[in-house]
Amino acid sequence: MNTTHAYAAHDATSKLAPFELQRRALRDHDVQMDVLFCGVCHSDLHTARDEWKNTVYPAVPGHEIVGCVTAVGPQVSNYKVGDLVGVGCLVDSCRTCPSCKEGLEQYCEVGFVGTYNGQDRVTGENTYGGYSTAIVVDEAFVLRVPKNLDPAGVAPLLCAGITTYSPLRQWGAGPGKKVGIVGLGGLGHMGVKLAHAMGAHVVLFTTSTSKIEDAKRLGADEVVISRNPDEMAAHANSFDLIVNTVAAPHDLNPFINLLRRDGTMTLVGAPEHDHPSPQVFNLIMKRRRLAGSLIGGIAETQEMLDFCGEHGITSDIEMIPMQKVNEAYERMLKSDVKYRFVIDIDSMRK
Repeated sequence: MNTTHAYAAHDATSKLAPFELQRRALRDHDVQMDVLFCGVCHSDLHTARDEWKNTVYPAVPGHEIVGCVTAVGPQVSNYKVGDLVGVGCLVDSCRTCPSCKEGLEQYCEVGFVGTYNGQDRVTGENTYGGYSTAIVVDEAFVLRVPKNLDPAGVAPLLCAGITTYSPLRQWGAGPGKKVGIVGLGGLGHMGVKLAHAMGAHVVLFTTSTSKIEDAKRLGADEVVISRNPDEMAAHANSFDLIVNTVAAPHDLNPFINLLRRDGTMTLVGAPEHDHPSPQVFNLIMKRRRLAGSLIGGIAETQEMLDFCGEHGITSDIEMIPMQKVNEAYERMLKSDVKYRFVIDIDSMRK
């Protein structure tokens, strides 16, 4: 057992505060790592504040983790001490159901084990995430970080990157395809970068004119102000795919109207309350699809990291010390970050 320093939420209303936990002794296939950087995801805030009504306290958030291997179990074959590695949103699954066998562990039919606020399949204990100085994870759920990328900028790829990469790959974003990204936040800015790198014609939808210049810098070919009905109407029936990253309830119909026949809008934002139900005839008349997508499996996440390595893609980040995480939560609620906070975990060691 290893004493690990962390920050935890102890109830739904208190701020995150210093906390000590015991990481497990290494199992045969475990990888132990010192955490270097951890991204701050909106899911962290939802969990800390029990907005999804499933939090087990104390809760140590963090599932966008980059670290350095410090020890390995006796049967580990893929990693060695000194390797730069990542851990994303899941640290285990049943590994035997059809989804797991297809490399889609995020859809495990028994239920995957979350990096935090999950239940360890061996001990039944609550899992603790990356707002901590060290973590122990089975090698099957550890990822290799491309050496040419800034490790701090890689951290958000483990959630924001794969969450947008997976639907772009699933629905064939690429040359000759018109792809819309709704929202320019932590998820949206990654969606723009990735869709652009895949060769699609990328249109960013935003409610703010102040984001036009930045969206084009990130790779958007066009920017549409979604509150402007004329701008929206100019794109009617033209999109192959729209990836909607907005995590607040809103009317989906204006975006569904923009899909061509057989076009798809996939939802990746996770709002506290459901969106209003869309109009059925908007779907029926053009054989349009409204879909959802959840992060990605381990193989696809490694594929995404390798793709980002090949194209030099990282997240746009603002680095913070752990001691400012509560302030970061409040700023995140105001969308006051471009575009992802990343915690320098060394700030806890000092």
